[in-house]
Amino acid sequence: MFGLNPMELAIVGCVALLLFGSKLPNVARSLGKSMMEFKKGVAGIQEEISSGGDDRPRKTSRYHEIDDRDEPSAPRFEPPRHEPEVEQAKEDLNEPL
Repeated sequence: MFGLNPMELAIVGCVALLLFGSKLPNVARSLGKSMMEFKKGVAGIQEEISSGGDDRPRKTSRYHEIDDRDEPSAPRFEPPRHEPEVEQAKEDLNEPL
């Protein structure tokens, strides 16, 4: 394990016992949890990379293709029937407000 022989592991265990004492179970538990979170994060990144980055938003429509709503309607533009008189327009411009 980790390329260490049993004697080296015993020395590491003694040093850990001296450093952490009675808190050693809590330290080991938190170390194990952090290792699991790290592995989950790496697996998530690998999964995202292997999926090919297919994160583009899909084209979605808000309504069904069969839609019973009426088309919006607006009044049609009707051009004036005759051109305004040139003299009438000049009088309108010269009137005081």
